[in-house]
Amino acid sequence: MPESSPHTLAATRRTGFIQAVSAYTLWGFLPVYFLLLAPSGPFEIVAARILFSLVFCAVLLTATRKWATVIAIARQPKLLLTIGLAGAFIYVNWQVFLLAVLSGRVLEGALGYFINPIVTVLLGVVLLRERLRPVQWVAVGISLLAVLVLAIGYGTFPWISLTLAFSFGFYGLLKKRVGPRVDAVSGLSLETAWLLPVAIIQLAIVGGTTGLTIGSISPWHTLAIIGSGVITAVPLLLFAGAARRLPLITLGLVQYLAPLLQFVFGAFLLGEAMPPERWIGFALVWAALVLLTIDMLISGRAARRMVPLLT
Repeated sequence: MPESSPHTLAATRRTGFIQAVSAYTLWGFLPVYFLLLAPSGPFEIVAARILFSLVFCAVLLTATRKWATVIAIARQPKLLLTIGLAGAFIYVNWQVFLLAVLSGRVLEGALGYFINPIVTVLLGVVLLRERLRPVQWVAVGISLLAVLVLAIGYGTFPWISLTLAFSFGFYGLLKKRVGPRVDAVSGLSLETAWLLPVAIIQLAIVGGTTGLTIGSISPWHTLAIIGSGVITAVPLLLFAGAARRLPLITLGLVQYLAPLLQFVFGAFLLGEAMPPERWIGFALVWAALVLLTIDMLISGRAARRMVPLLT
């Protein structure tokens, strides 16, 4: 059967869709997993995520015999530095997300990931000199209004949401820059290798102050801490596989699954406060996302109609 046959293409898309849904579902349930790690604190958990993600990636690299690929990437200073910068942004994202979850602010974390697609669009304009269509400008404007409503309503700047949105936005931008030159496992291996000194310092500080919980609570708790590396790496690897198999439009629609699950968990299971100003803020962000989605679908169809004309 030809590689480009409709059946092969459908199977590829189906595999990619399953990978995307699996990745975003796992990301959506991360707050539940991290809350189950109590009494571990956010700095110990993030350090464990870095350490055991690196161990997990090392096992994968050994099993697939791809150490040569990692060494080849490491011999390119500019590329290696870009990966290190990406690691710094994902570290900020992980640390702020854990601080939010373990302090009962899951909804602020969910809002950050709802805002992320709009931040990505904004970064494209500011840093890549991309031109926005009118509908995209409206979506950005509505999002800024949402932030203003939340800030005024709460009397505090929504720093958790914006830090998560911008840190993941910059992370995605840098990952796009390295592009096909770095595969998912090699990229994550090098990112966590860059962060290993930070993890060691954090574990030393926690151990010398409040005390480490790993190995001191129960065997199940220790296994769960170790498993944080797997639960960190697996969604990223699934996402990488989905990105290679799915159109950007489909991937963009599926990405709302993670913050939606986090929103449901925070609002209805944890019972976090949802005063009117928070509902209004979320509603404005959702309205902006609807506009972006409609614009994305329309532009995608227009691009597909243009392909036969250009070939």
